[in-house]
Amino acid sequence: MSDPRLYVALDLPSIDAARQMVETLGDSVMSYKIGLQLLPLGGAEFGRELATQGKNVFLDFKLHDIDATVEKATRSIAGIGADLLTVHARPDVMQAAARGRGDSRLKILGVTVLTSLDEQALIDIGYHHNAEELVLHRVRQAMEAGIDGVVSSPLEAAKIRAMVPDEFIVLTPGVRLAGHDQGDQKRVATPAAAIKAGASHIVVGRPITQANDPRAAAEKITANMRS
Repeated sequence: MSDPRLYVALDLPSIDAARQMVETLGDSVMSYKIGLQLLPLGGAEFGRELATQGKNVFLDFKLHDIDATVEKATRSIAGIGADLLTVHARPDVMQAAARGRGDSRLKILGVTVLTSLDEQALIDIGYHHNAEELVLHRVRQAMEAGIDGVVSSPLEAAKIRAMVPDEFIVLTPGVRLAGHDQGDQKRVATPAAAIKAGASHIVVGRPITQANDPRAAAEKITANMRS
């Protein structure tokens, strides 16, 4: 059986390839992430297509612009019927997105620190906080901004869960089964560990979409989440 807490990242080269992956996964998956790779190819409309099929849709567009632009973009996206939308976790950006979604069902998530960044990468960028400190700082700002949750690595999930309301969404990419290739992810955990730490949802892409049997891979991850 599918688990709505598992979002499969459709980071694929075309809408046709994404549509075929959804067909391949069938009823083993009911939640999907559409990101920047598909956005210029019609990703927003594909999100609408999936929503009309009853799928849960996460638009990982990571909006980051001036207040007015973010607010208007969020208002446009709210009409698609998606469930989740990401914006960068900058206070003014999060506040603008909260205004833009209005009374739609769209939930706004602030992207805290990308899971591909480790401590050295943050130093190179110019941050003076370590990853955990920066994540928790941005979580506090997300709550103040009135948005619905954050995206963080599973390594910070427990501390986030301890400081937020029960309904606050903690969505974690950087999820891999034990022994699997981490790819470009630096801060990772297993599906079970992420859920036990307090993640409300997880995102998994290549371990499913690049597997020889994507459906079996999705079912294995779902089983691990529930273990």
